[in-house]
Amino acid sequence: MATTLFNAKPYDPIKERRKKIRIAIVVVIVLVVAFTAWSFRYWRYEHQVDMFFNALQHQDYEKAYGVWMNDPNWKQHPEKYKRYPYGEFWIDWGPGGEWGLIKTYHIDGAVTPKGGTTGVVVQITVNNRLEKCHLWVEKSDKTLAFSPF
Repeated sequence: MATTLFNAKPYDPIKERRKKIRIAIVVVIVLVVAFTAWSFRYWRYEHQVDMFFNALQHQDYEKAYGVWMNDPNWKQHPEKYKRYPYGEFWIDWGPGGEWGLIKTYHIDGAVTPKGGTTGVVVQITVNNRLEKCHLWVEKSDKTLAFSPF
């Protein structure tokens, strides 16, 4: 038996209102999740830089070097890191380095440069200086480097 206008169910405004409310809730949830994902898209890279500066702030330079190379066991195979050995790292980031002793730091944000790059640039305020520190975090292995930008 086919349904026609003459035997259709009567309009139920309460049921329709519930349906609209459910749709609105789903849309709001999707928007909140999308906004949250967009806001925290650089969190893991900023977290890597935060661990690095936290180690520097506590003057644990060996741990900081491990974070820089993303290898906490770097001492077991230092020959892997001839490109930037610990001695050079100490000169750059130790007490006599460009930034001196790290007393305070604040991660200002991160951005992916245009041009199909493989990393993220993270901006940090160090010791409340006006000059900002910019570090490169490689997306593939989370190693740190000086920013080319």
